[in-house]
Amino acid sequence: MSRAAPAIVWFREDLRLSDNPAVHAAVSTGRPVVCVFIHDEDAAGARPLGGASKWWLDKSLRALAEDIGSCGGQLTVRRGPAAACLDDVITETGAEAVFWNRRYEAGACELDASIKAALGPRGIDVQSFNGRLLMEPWSLKTGAGGYYRVFTPFWKALKAAYRVPEALPRPRRLDGPRIDGLGIAELGLHPEMPDWSGGMETAWMPGEAGAAARLAAFLGGPVDQYPEGRDRPALTDGTSALSPHLRFGEVGPAQIWRAVMSGMEAGRIGEDGAMKFLSEIVWREFSYVLLFHNPDLATRNYNQGFDHMTWRQDDAALAAWQRGRTGYPVVDAGMRQLWQTGWMHNRVRMIVASFLTKHLLIDWRAGEAWFWDTLVDADPASNPASWQWVAGSGADAAPYFRVFNPITQGQKFDADGAYVRRWCPELAGLPDKFIHAPWMADDATLRAAGVVPGTDYPEPLVEHARGRERALAAYAQMKEGGPEC
Repeated sequence: MSRAAPAIVWFREDLRLSDNPAVHAAVSTGRPVVCVFIHDEDAAGARPLGGASKWWLDKSLRALAEDIGSCGGQLTVRRGPAAACLDDVITETGAEAVFWNRRYEAGACELDASIKAALGPRGIDVQSFNGRLLMEPWSLKTGAGGYYRVFTPFWKALKAAYRVPEALPRPRRLDGPRIDGLGIAELGLHPEMPDWSGGMETAWMPGEAGAAARLAAFLGGPVDQYPEGRDRPALTDGTSALSPHLRFGEVGPAQIWRAVMSGMEAGRIGEDGAMKFLSEIVWREFSYVLLFHNPDLATRNYNQGFDHMTWRQDDAALAAWQRGRTGYPVVDAGMRQLWQTGWMHNRVRMIVASFLTKHLLIDWRAGEAWFWDTLVDADPASNPASWQWVAGSGADAAPYFRVFNPITQGQKFDADGAYVRRWCPELAGLPDKFIHAPWMADDATLRAAGVVPGTDYPEPLVEHARGRERALAAYAQMKEGGPEC
């Protein structure tokens, strides 16, 4: 084996240098290292990225390229079929090794397996690693030998079984042969005509440094209030906001686990906040278990009884929900936050998803698709798993008869209306008593607040009690017509 022959690191959803198993393995060979990213929009079985995710990827790649450059290397960007592009890079550099971190969608698994099968007989060392999850989605088994379908036992089993590995160092040098590639701008990931990303630009700092700053800020104090703060959408630091950084691998869950445990051991972080936060990291793990064993999680009901559900086709109502014009302030505030920033508070995600699937009786897949396009953290596992959980069709799902009341949810978790006033400023003048139900205000109060119902702010698409009754009737009919749910 020639020591001069380089090793390729194929970056995919692991856009960081620290604690990156594929990067560490390549550097450890002593070979020169070639860093590659391939934008394969038409890969068989792959789900094309939504607009907000493309925006994030553009910025994350720029940050990664700068980080690699600071180590003396170059991020080579190619576009096209991944296998062919990778083969071209091997030919152009004379590489004798390829390293990557695994993905878990069915199409990606099949592609990676086919590339391994093609390169191995050519004498090329191909190795893959776990750089995305705490544990592989096939590793934890129930007593019966299957995968976990209920979250709480999964969380308990993972806590008992998981041993965090030693952190892998950030490479000092990444110098290797330089070959031609595309500029990141040539991938066309940033929106144009129009550029709708202004709110995202001010809300986020994609990249490994941004992820590290978010994690440090959250563990520096807010984590201790996480059990309560995570349900308060008006709090700017009530949650970690690490989800898009995790989605693109700018930080790994093992890094988060180490940091939390280190803080607990040093007495800087309380156990209640730490464990609640880690349980949310493990919900993401649970979602990947579901996706791995149910590759069509985004398109097919996990609970097949829901195949008999009669959803309503209502394009006008769907559009009103998408635009934040449902007439329910906490729902509309969430949908507007999503459109402007590419993100929505998790408590509000549950409220808006319940409203779409239950009050409006619109198929959860329509909501999942909208989130896929508009979320910067649109994750192939967490997004469909969470939508199915709220709709009632998923694993360990909320009971079908649990219909969130958007009025009382707003009153409970946004009592002073700060969240609604930020994202629905036309309602800002209403007193707290009416901020979550403006139609209940008297004429004098509405005039004083400058609100004309139906003009400044829409009337509710459906009255809450009517929406709940309609949902329960539809679910009851579904149960009569299909398998037991």
